[in-house]
Amino acid sequence: MILQLLWFLVCGSQAVLQVSISLNKVELSVGESKFFKCTVIGEPVKLEWFNPQGERIVSSQRVALHTGEDSSRLTIYNAVVEDAGIYRCQTTDAQGQTQEATMVLEMYQKLTFRDVRSPQEFRHGEAAEVVCDVIASPAPAVSWFYQKGFKSMEITEEHYSRFQVLPNNNLQIHKVTKADEGVYRCEARVEARGEIDFVDIEVVVNVPPVLSMLQQSFNATADYQESVTFTCVTSGSPDPEVTWHRKGQQLERSEQYVLNTMEGGRSTLTIRNIIQGDGGSYTCRATNKAGVEERELFLKVFVQPHITQLRNVTAVEGSAAMISCVAEGEPLPEISWRRANDGRSFTDGDKSQDGRMDVRGRHGKSMLTISGVKLTDLGRFDCEALSRIGGHQKSMFLDIEYMPKFQTNQTIFYSWEGNPVNISCDVKSNPPATMLWRRERLTISAEGTANIRVHTIDGKSLLEVTPVSDRDFGRYNCTARNNIGAKYQEFILAQADVPSNPYSVRLSAVSQRIATVTFMKPDSHGGVPIGHYLVNYKEVRSQDWRDVKSHGVQTIVLLTGLEPNTTYEVRVAAVNGKGQGEFSHTESFQTLPIREPSPPAVHGQRGMGKAYRLGLVKQDDGGMPIVEYIVKYKTDKEEQWMTKLVSGQQDFALLQPLQWNTRYEVEITARNIKGLSEPTFYQFFMPQKPDITADSLFSGLGLGPVVGLGLVGLLLVLVVVDVSCYFLRQCGLLMCITRKLCSKKTATSGKSKEMEEGKAAYLGDGSKDPIVEMRTEEERITNHDGSPVHEPNETTPLTEPEKLPLKEENGKETLKPDMIEIKVHSDNSIHTKQDDSKA
Repeated sequence: MILQLLWFLVCGSQAVLQVSISLNKVELSVGESKFFKCTVIGEPVKLEWFNPQGERIVSSQRVALHTGEDSSRLTIYNAVVEDAGIYRCQTTDAQGQTQEATMVLEMYQKLTFRDVRSPQEFRHGEAAEVVCDVIASPAPAVSWFYQKGFKSMEITEEHYSRFQVLPNNNLQIHKVTKADEGVYRCEARVEARGEIDFVDIEVVVNVPPVLSMLQQSFNATADYQESVTFTCVTSGSPDPEVTWHRKGQQLERSEQYVLNTMEGGRSTLTIRNIIQGDGGSYTCRATNKAGVEERELFLKVFVQPHITQLRNVTAVEGSAAMISCVAEGEPLPEISWRRANDGRSFTDGDKSQDGRMDVRGRHGKSMLTISGVKLTDLGRFDCEALSRIGGHQKSMFLDIEYMPKFQTNQTIFYSWEGNPVNISCDVKSNPPATMLWRRERLTISAEGTANIRVHTIDGKSLLEVTPVSDRDFGRYNCTARNNIGAKYQEFILAQADVPSNPYSVRLSAVSQRIATVTFMKPDSHGGVPIGHYLVNYKEVRSQDWRDVKSHGVQTIVLLTGLEPNTTYEVRVAAVNGKGQGEFSHTESFQTLPIREPSPPAVHGQRGMGKAYRLGLVKQDDGGMPIVEYIVKYKTDKEEQWMTKLVSGQQDFALLQPLQWNTRYEVEITARNIKGLSEPTFYQFFMPQKPDITADSLFSGLGLGPVVGLGLVGLLLVLVVVDVSCYFLRQCGLLMCITRKLCSKKTATSGKSKEMEEGKAAYLGDGSKDPIVEMRTEEERITNHDGSPVHEPNETTPLTEPEKLPLKEENGKETLKPDMIEIKVHSDNSIHTKQDDSKA
């Protein structure tokens, strides 16, 4: 009050405004709020605040003004560094005089970490910058620490080869690796205020995906329900996510695609029931935060060759035929052609020898072109598609259309009045032709006439004509027509005649009772085929001709039953359907007179036991039947011959009994009523008497003992089963066998007794002459038991290696035949030939 009074006294009547601010200097932390009060003494008209930039402050959201009559309050909310400076509070009185007061606002920043993220992730191998955005005023000092377990290691300059604190306080790690992962501490300090703060930042190093393939290409065959499994092995941090792609589209799990993820980073894609469309490339893609890695796999799908297009082709003779064969498969098959009628094969670029067939093909298609088609090209063609995994074959038929072709060359037919004849019009055509007969430009209807009929069967038309007069002979026309064209053929029906006479009649091979007549066929058969020839012959003194017909149209006829030493005349005529022609010129011949027979041919083989069989082959009998063969034989050491007479009707002589280990000489002569033939000489050798022992018997049997034991066992079973019937009812299988064996033994004993009595009579007589047995062909030599001796024949080998004889139940020895062949030459020399295998 006192001051106001003094101011009034000094200044007189004029009032002076006084301005003051509550705080002259203020330190304010960023983010804090503060108000300042400006007070005026006097009567101000206007009171305003001005910011450090000299701008009048107007109330806003962050800065507020509350002005009264003599005071004004400035409030700053959430102060920022830019708010620092000198603020003025200015007042104005009524005279327009101004007064002001100032206030200094100093801003400082507390330690503040701005948007520091944790964790912070980096890509393996790059320069990682760990961000620690810290602000303070004055500027803080920043240190970095690496937390390892419970220990903290400060990153200093010695680590700057890989670690560096940047001017912006961030930590840079050069070529960061997985080993650099962990917790890093960013510590900030303001020395002036002793302020300190920190933040822990987790550093995560992401490793890009790494892909590896166990196998990159795969093969499979389509349509065989095969499956293929692709495998991708991935690594990376974090664990990559694996997806499979094809043609830009991600594959989803389905019945065809089976997706599996296994431990160890293995991922598989299984493609089931592979078809041809599954072939191609597939992509395995691994993705994580560090990047994307993908690799391609290739599936090669092999497809069995399959012929998709092959059709039957019809071509016109003389035109060109084009046969197409289309096949598919993977790999594309090679196509070849095969002509079925001759087995000839054609491949791409091949041509036939005549140049008419040409094969061209590419990309699974082959074209077989046949130019100038012939009828020989008709038939099946096989198309074969072949690749290294298989083949497929299909066949087509090439049908050739052609105009009618006449198949017969016979255009002249012969007949006579009343004799029907068939004129054949044989036509081959495709498609089948219709045939029409004409006679002197008049069409013969299918119904025919009284003596003309038409028969049509399978491409053949028969015109049956029965001539009744000369008008029915002449020209007939057959016309065949189809959609390709028409052809006609003319036939001539001529009157037939009998054949002309044969000529060049000759006689050959004339003997006592046989002669062969040969001749040349007639120059003309009269228009009708010759049916046979008629040979007439007779004795010169006789008037009665005898007839012999030829076998068909053979020009050789055999005359039999002739008389020896007789002259005959012979002539020949030809016979056809019209009748018999004229006889040929008569020829004469004379049969040979009767003479002695020719020497017989002999072949021999050893018989059973001490017997030897001589086969007798009849030669020329000299015109009269052979009455008998005189067989003389002796050992090579004896002078006296033994004689055996054999009927001329027999073809063998059996010599027995003979001596063992002895060579025999034989002389055989044939006799007819005229006399004796020249002798035929023969030699043979009888082997040593065999020594039969039990060892040799069983050793020669081989499997015989085994079979015998089996039979004995069977017989014992029969005895056990049948014994009751045998004793109780006197019947059964064993009784029947016993009766048969008993009856056979009785008969054998009787025959053996008779032979022993005959032998005794021979020995008792004391005669040195051999016993010569004369047997007819019907007689058989039997063993002592009544069984027939197996005599040698023409098919039995001449000689065989000597083997030990087998001993039969009755004790008779059986020997294999031995033979020496003798050939008698015209000079009566003897040549022997003995088999090398003879004992």
